[in-house]
Amino acid sequence: MTRLTPRWHHFNNAEEVAHSTVHRILLKAQEAISHRGVFKLVLAGGTTPKRVYELLSDHQQEWSKWHLFISDERCLEITDPERNSLMIKQSLLDKINFPEENFHPINAQLGPEQGASEYAELISSYLPFDLTLLGIGEDGHTASLFPGHQHDETELTHAVYHSPKPPPERVSLSKKAISQSDDVIILVTGHNKKSAVQQWLQGESLPVAQIQAVRVVTVLIDHDARPVT
Repeated sequence: MTRLTPRWHHFNNAEEVAHSTVHRILLKAQEAISHRGVFKLVLAGGTTPKRVYELLSDHQQEWSKWHLFISDERCLEITDPERNSLMIKQSLLDKINFPEENFHPINAQLGPEQGASEYAELISSYLPFDLTLLGIGEDGHTASLFPGHQHDETELTHAVYHSPKPPPERVSLSKKAISQSDDVIILVTGHNKKSAVQQWLQGESLPVAQIQAVRVVTVLIDHDARPVT
């Protein structure tokens, strides 16, 4: 497969990144629903994605034709405020008339192995995704794919142990699963991302740099995250 070069788009601040992301999600939803009658979107955790979901909740959509998945989840109880699924429910799903059966959270409360196994089985019938949203960590990780961690590259999901960020146990979509998305959008905001972006641009093999897509990988970056050139 030909390796895609990400398309970088620069914005003044995180709010502009969030608004552009919503615009791109809505366009992709319209395209997917008109062609196949369904829109399969993978959501990320994090501050900027949360703002995206808040903005998205203001739009009227054919929610019954949307299916929502999550890129990664922490192995915590479902009511824990650190759960990505809870953030997504509070910032988006609780504000719209979304069919409960179309939201597909990761059962990470069952532990890394069982959570990963169950989610792999679930997503296998939905792949490929139409669009995946991702963030980037200060160390260049994305989803819960961390530098230095080794995983079976044939897997659709990974059981993650010893995360450098707490909690140590997680479940993550794999590079293989994410890269089966038609489009991938990576959101990069804040001063603390500058170093990782610099390493990425210099060609270091960070997890975020290894993400591919069927059609296009788009990076939306704000002024604060841009390294000095």
